[in-house]
Amino acid sequence: MSENEPLKVLIVEDEALLAMELEALVEDAGHAVVGWATSSSQAREMVDGLTADIAFVDVHLTDGPTGVDVARYIAEKKSSMVVFMTANPKRIPDNFAGAIGVIVKPYTMHGVTAALRYLHEGVRRPPPVSALPVGFTLSPSYRSAWAE
Repeated sequence: MSENEPLKVLIVEDEALLAMELEALVEDAGHAVVGWATSSSQAREMVDGLTADIAFVDVHLTDGPTGVDVARYIAEKKSSMVVFMTANPKRIPDNFAGAIGVIVKPYTMHGVTAALRYLHEGVRRPPPVSALPVGFTLSPSYRSAWAE
């Protein structure tokens, strides 16, 4: 796998406009969206059937505040790295349910683009060499591995 290879991204978001906007940002940054889920059951099916490097996961999905469960499922499968994208960061457990970190909504186009660049470095050639983007908070375990 080349360090320049684009990321494969799974979007787990129940608000269609936000998901489409995020998909456009991911693709404009040169990466590929491999799927989009609106509920925890859809997300689990996609995780089982797709290969993704990163999963952007909202905490609140169509079936309730189940994004944390989705993150745990992905972490158990070791199939993707999870980044929460939520307006409710207080709902994320202290251990981040195995996620890399969180981008708090409302996010900016520049913020997501910078986070994708940082994540691309972290996935393809860890640890990232870029500075931690503004608006992106690393989980405690990744902060100790990547930011110090």
